[in-house]
Amino acid sequence: MSTETLIFEKGGPGRRAATLPTLDVPAPPLDTLIPADLLRAEPAPLPEVSEIEVVRHYTHLSQRNFGVDTGFYPLGSCTMKYNPKLNEDMAALPGFARLHPQEDASLTQGAIRLLYELEGYLAEISGMRRVTLQPAAGAHGEITGLMIIKAHHEHQGEGHRDVVLIPDGAHGTNPASATLAGYTTVELKSDAHGGVDVAHLERVLADHQGRIAALMMTNPNTLGLFDENIVEIARRVHAAGGQLYYDGANANAIMGITRPGDMGFDVVHFNLHKTCSTPHGGGGPGAGPVGVAEHLIPFLPGPLPGREGDDYFWEDAGPLSIGRMRANCGNFLVLVRAYTYIRFNGPDGLRHVSASAVLNANYIMRALRDEYDLPYDRACMHEFVFSANRQKRQGASALDIAKRLLDFGMHPPTIYFPLIVPEALMIEPTETETKETLDEFIAIMRQIAREAREQPELLREAPHITVVGRLDQTLAARKPDLRWQPETAPAATAAVAT
Repeated sequence: MSTETLIFEKGGPGRRAATLPTLDVPAPPLDTLIPADLLRAEPAPLPEVSEIEVVRHYTHLSQRNFGVDTGFYPLGSCTMKYNPKLNEDMAALPGFARLHPQEDASLTQGAIRLLYELEGYLAEISGMRRVTLQPAAGAHGEITGLMIIKAHHEHQGEGHRDVVLIPDGAHGTNPASATLAGYTTVELKSDAHGGVDVAHLERVLADHQGRIAALMMTNPNTLGLFDENIVEIARRVHAAGGQLYYDGANANAIMGITRPGDMGFDVVHFNLHKTCSTPHGGGGPGAGPVGVAEHLIPFLPGPLPGREGDDYFWEDAGPLSIGRMRANCGNFLVLVRAYTYIRFNGPDGLRHVSASAVLNANYIMRALRDEYDLPYDRACMHEFVFSANRQKRQGASALDIAKRLLDFGMHPPTIYFPLIVPEALMIEPTETETKETLDEFIAIMRQIAREAREQPELLREAPHITVVGRLDQTLAARKPDLRWQPETAPAATAAVAT
């Protein structure tokens, strides 16, 4: 036995949070269940705690987290908006939550009908002809769409097309997905208005004549700006033999107002966990359905939900399909939430969602543009990007501003992205916030700008009131502390508590 005893923060010997019932069947020898060389020689050194200690411990941990249910979360380009709890209730219905993915279609008619109807709604919203619901998230949707485009070109005898064009302000997953799909990426420059530089596009098309596979972009882009030249851009890319891919990360700005298909896009992916109501963060869950124009339908992954009369079934995608992108139907309960969100809002409601997101963003932008630099001074869509260059010269960076916001109980916006804006502050208020919340945020941001002028050290040392202060980011990257280690004390003097 060890001569040291572990010291935990709470608990004491003999305390229990649960009592298991007496085993009512013969207990097999442990070494028949677990190899003898893997069995512990002594009990694991775990804390012994009562039920109330366990409950309070995890409740206190949850109170240290910041979430959209507890405060304003203007995290640009991630759409961290409040999601109605009704949608959670629908996803928790036993008929959905307990449905086995391999159940026969005759016993899952309601689920297939939901997916069939959701596909139709997403096709209508995006202006596409058909939609696959398989992709698990946005980046998964990107690789799916690019594989469809590649299969199309190969079927046309143009497999030599190996260049994907990507604007300099694109989401980082765009070039990553294109590279994963086997393409070479070429960057497109932005013009003075924050859109694609059409003159540069024309030069790039000429330099890579016959090799253009696709242009990937989102509209509005990561600056929160709608590219007014999109129809001309689409015309030129199509004339060069390429396809247009729409990154749907910012679809919450355009629903019911305009459609990617009407702009000239051939492929669209949705981030349903952002646009249509699934709380996300920390890696999931997500859903990234991909819609395609008529000429790309044969290449969709299958199976697809189908309908004949009152019967719903799984339809084979055909011989040109790129094949399954994942088992079953993606993250099914995310799709249930999205279906509920769309049905609850309806066409007029979805349009109101987008219009409100655009209104809120412009309201904040105009209220703060005298305090923070605005590189592209024009009406924005659902988000906008300030530069903290002015504050940087005064001694406080974008990072310092973000840390200071934590002291006021508000989550910081995205910082240092897109890379084309120095000291970037990307702010997205979403459609779900009240005017009072927006005004409070504006007042706090004005106070922080004043502090940057008068007390920049206050920002550099922030946050001041959070449970964890500012970390040494270099040390955290090089020597991350990923595992809790209890203290130890000599057995004779140890006070055992967890």
